[in-house]
Amino acid sequence: MNGTSCTSRKKKFKQQRRNGNRANTGQSVTSTLSKKQQDIFNAPVKLGDEVLVTIHGIGSSGEGVGRVDDFTIFVPFALPGETVKVAINMVKKTYATGRLLEIVTIAPNRIDPHCDLYGFCGGCQLQHITYEGQLSLKTQKVKDVIERIAHQNPDLVKPTLGPKNPWAYRNKMQMPVGGTKGDIQMGFYAMGSHDIVQGTNCPIQDEGNNIIAQACYQIAKEFDIEPYDEHTGKGVLRHVIGRIGQSGWMIILVTATEHLPHQEKWVEKLTERVPQVETIVHNVNGKRTNVILGPKNSVLYGDGTITDHIKDLRFTLSPHSFFQVNPEQTTVLYDQALAYADLKGTEIVIDAYCGTGTISLFLAYKAKHVIGIEIVEPAITNARENARRNGYDNTEFIVADAAVEIPKLYKAGVRPDVIVFDPIRAGCKEEVLTSAASMEPKRIVYVSCNPATMARDIEILTHYGYELKEVQPVDMFPMTAHVEAVALLTRSKATQ
Repeated sequence: MNGTSCTSRKKKFKQQRRNGNRANTGQSVTSTLSKKQQDIFNAPVKLGDEVLVTIHGIGSSGEGVGRVDDFTIFVPFALPGETVKVAINMVKKTYATGRLLEIVTIAPNRIDPHCDLYGFCGGCQLQHITYEGQLSLKTQKVKDVIERIAHQNPDLVKPTLGPKNPWAYRNKMQMPVGGTKGDIQMGFYAMGSHDIVQGTNCPIQDEGNNIIAQACYQIAKEFDIEPYDEHTGKGVLRHVIGRIGQSGWMIILVTATEHLPHQEKWVEKLTERVPQVETIVHNVNGKRTNVILGPKNSVLYGDGTITDHIKDLRFTLSPHSFFQVNPEQTTVLYDQALAYADLKGTEIVIDAYCGTGTISLFLAYKAKHVIGIEIVEPAITNARENARRNGYDNTEFIVADAAVEIPKLYKAGVRPDVIVFDPIRAGCKEEVLTSAASMEPKRIVYVSCNPATMARDIEILTHYGYELKEVQPVDMFPMTAHVEAVALLTRSKATQ
């Protein structure tokens, strides 16, 4: 086939795709396509089609899930039980996505969203459903992965625990800055992009963070600060971060430059307009990256820290400190982990991803000895300080990869009664699971921010003699598609 003929056939193929005429494309055209292209070509929907879809479930990002001729269609803002008209805007090998055009049959739990920016801002995905409906969807989401991935009985999953008030819960705010000099923008990333949706008032943020955001935005405009442009890497102000603690508030100004213009005036105006501020920090991040904080901090006001509490435990937080963003639900989550650990005061416990020691100290209240393992050295430094500050001398914190350290502890004769996992979204490394199982703890407590990877890890642990007893979802992030969960596994009697 010469080049002219090939070009002609490609043009003909494109025209037939536009006309929706697949029947007459001919074997000579489809044979030139890859297997993936052929699968897309043969899909029952094509780009631009308008189709009716009955929604039967919710996807991992909160979108409705339905089918057309047994082909999966994802539809943002559609709810289970609804029939919707959608315009197909993307077709892949095994699924397509559609833009919601019309709700033909409305779900009884659909409501008007609370926030004016909803649907533009990418922060929330479920404001269009009652909160009771959100909890039900999140419970089903966990049940689905426990059955499909962990191959366990979904009835082991209990109803999701939610807060009394699902609004104004976030104690940490991170707002990107963009626009141009003279027209600075600050707010939230649009759904699926890094375009900034202007806004400094978020209903899921603690009101203190909204006060911080509004003050920083106004001051940046008054000083005519040049915003950072992530496409060119030019500009100054990248992000504004607020943290609300019980002792006071922290403001972090992230710049791409070593120098913060009008530094002294920033401090003067912020302390005047936000009297609750306890410390102000200038963070420098000169790298072209999606990571928000850079490694260098300069304290402009206060000592660079604030203090917060979980129950009776007190924690000092610096700009880089990890801390749960929902104080009320953090207590619920950790209380559940402690209940599953079922400590009587004689147990040795390993906290395999201990971070700054928050769960470790909850466990230390009832355990004989707690060993925390964390690969991030500054986090271990914080964990040791937190233990000292709270008067716990029955803790030990080790800087190490859990996959390496757990076998070392085993060889040293350590035999924990309980092992707790609280990994990142990717879940545990398989070496960690196998090493932990080899220590034969009576109970394993798994705290997860990603139930899908938790289910994968549960399935692995069942092959090493552990039985899933119960899973408790906890809603740490109302109005979003995220859900956390705590699972209890016990060593089976047959293995023992």
